[in-house]
Amino acid sequence: MPTEPVAAGSARIAWFETLGAQTERDRPAPPISLPPPDDVRVTSGRGQVTIDWAPVDGAAGYLVHRGAAAGGPFQPIDQETGDVLAVPHGPYVDTTDGADGDAWYAISSLATIEADRGPLSAAVAPTVGPADGAVAIGVDASQGLGRLARPWRPIIGSEHLALLLRGSGPGGRDVGSELAEAFRIVRAELGVEAVRAHAVLDDSLGVYHDSGDGPTHDFTKIDVVMDRLLDTGLRPIVELSYMPRDLACDPTATTFDYAGIISPPRDHERWTALVADLVAHLAERYGRDELRTWAFEVWNEPNLGLFWAGTESDYLRLYEASVRGVKSVDPGFRVGGPATAAAGWIDDLLAHCRANDLPLDFISTHMYAMPPLDLRPIVARFGRPDLPLWWTEWGVSSRHGAPINDSAWAAPLVARGMRSAAGRIDALAYWVASDHFVELGEARSLFHGGFGLLTIGNLRKPRFWALAILERLGRDELRTELDGDGAGSLVEAWASRDPDGRVAVAIWNGTIDQSKAGGVPALDRRVNLEITGLRPGRYTLRHHRVDGAHSNIVRAWERLGRPDWPDDDGWAALHAVDRLEALEAPREVLVDGGPVALGFDLPIPAISLVELVPENDRDERAGRP
Repeated sequence: MPTEPVAAGSARIAWFETLGAQTERDRPAPPISLPPPDDVRVTSGRGQVTIDWAPVDGAAGYLVHRGAAAGGPFQPIDQETGDVLAVPHGPYVDTTDGADGDAWYAISSLATIEADRGPLSAAVAPTVGPADGAVAIGVDASQGLGRLARPWRPIIGSEHLALLLRGSGPGGRDVGSELAEAFRIVRAELGVEAVRAHAVLDDSLGVYHDSGDGPTHDFTKIDVVMDRLLDTGLRPIVELSYMPRDLACDPTATTFDYAGIISPPRDHERWTALVADLVAHLAERYGRDELRTWAFEVWNEPNLGLFWAGTESDYLRLYEASVRGVKSVDPGFRVGGPATAAAGWIDDLLAHCRANDLPLDFISTHMYAMPPLDLRPIVARFGRPDLPLWWTEWGVSSRHGAPINDSAWAAPLVARGMRSAAGRIDALAYWVASDHFVELGEARSLFHGGFGLLTIGNLRKPRFWALAILERLGRDELRTELDGDGAGSLVEAWASRDPDGRVAVAIWNGTIDQSKAGGVPALDRRVNLEITGLRPGRYTLRHHRVDGAHSNIVRAWERLGRPDWPDDDGWAALHAVDRLEALEAPREVLVDGGPVALGFDLPIPAISLVELVPENDRDERAGRP
């Protein structure tokens, strides 16, 4: 039966339509309409409905719709993420209210987030699948799939780096020292290599001055910041923003409590000269070879009125002026953009660079709460299939103060996003490393829904531990098969091995439906894990867990009485329990050619790390959690 068309104006970017924050495109690309997916499959289980489909050539994402009848009306499912509603691929799990055997599902394809959505697929009602809450996971340790991709490593986000110069801040903590220590932690424990250096041209670093006699450039504070950053082991991805007051077309156009100026420049040649002078200074100070490992990103989210007071054409002119500045120093230095929210303007920047023969060394954009869209089809349409793709902001929520930011619920969301990105995205930068973050002013309490993986005071949140679990996966990915109630959608697994024979498997249970952030018993699962293909010998089996009761620093804070800021004894108590916790004691396992089987309950939300460490490697890994 044909489906009723989706209502005009239905949200695909929830918060754009809610806030009216979008800067309108003024040079739209030609419309691209894609056919809907074929082979749509819908299966109901306990507390969930899983939808899967065959991919469509050229699609950046898909919108999953639900209706009460075969003929509709159909609306995109809103999982209360507050951000993009489209997903890059299936399977998709629907746990929202109304997800049951009586609903019908249809899917449309998107060429870009801004393109006209294509027609809906034929409507499909769920078939009844397993509903016993059990998931079987099979891992073949002899079937390697190549090196395991780690998209969290290349870049991590941060509030503007001027905070490295700060002293006492929220809770009496030393802001600069703690932020530097946060960078050291993510370098050592998550393998992160670079940090997005946000707002380096903001007046807080005093870079540009013009009293009427002509501009002067002062990079003294930038030198201090960069020296301190490099001392942590991280390199910068230099974001070229905000606009210095003396160069701004409209100095009154500002954002956030720190009044970053979001105006276009009043003189683009002077902007180019500032960028060129900055890049030349950095090249002289740190060496050209070093700077070729850095990159320069033009602005931050210019498609939001909150961050850019100009038009899209104004941004493209700024991009051109910035590229000229960077490349005038060294054509080998990398520069890119558009650094937009919600994957906007990507095709427009590609078209502008092609039409004007402008360099573009990487595409960058942002998204929250969903696995990031597939940008490879977009760049391929412009003849750039190998262009590096960097999501320089990504996280579980774009909302300031969202309780989910501190919760165990965030852990499987992070794992799902990174697993989805692996192999198709070059960098997925978590936003941000530290809760030292001042867009809306300083934090009033320790757990305030901050964006950081680490709290003020550098305690590790559950989502930090999710990334730490992924970082503990082995060198090579292993073939994994899942079957059962929500297998591959609600429950996912990522398996690996090292050359020494260690096998590590990350398994998580989560949904992108934030209305279930408190946990739902119907979504809890029983996991039956079987690992075959192991080398004969003795192993130590270790099982670590992140959930509401394990590796959850908020729980420890609640036991202290939920103080806004702990006293010295409270800080000591929190740091004493700041670790990845074992679900069970380590035990020996003898492998004589057969499989190793392990059964355990996996509530929602939760993520487990199961390791089999060979006897000859136990001493070396004794200190690894």
